Amino acid sequence: MNCFMCKGNLEDKNTSFMTDIDNRYFIIKNVPSQVCEQCGDVSYADSIAVRLDEIIAKMESAGGEIVVVDFKKCKKNEINEIFVEVLNKALHSL
Repeated sequence: MNCFMCKGNLEDKNTSFMTDIDNRYFIIKNVPSQVCEQCGDVSYADSIAVRLDEIIAKMESAGGEIVVVDFKKCKKNEINEIFVEVLNKALHSL
């Protein structure tokens, strides 16, 4: 597969996805990605992009200015347990 931006070769790698919403930062580590060997552009399979949206939606309800989770630990049936843990950590840091 070739890069959309520069037509370079894509390599499967785990990367970190970061976004900010309302001055809060959300970081998801170990996201399966395709990274261009030439320009470094990062892209995601459709199913991964949908999963990122689901995780971000859950993360928005967590407290804290910076929220970090591991993609590999965010399976659909475990996601609520992870966010309970994130909320507890945020509450204890206040």
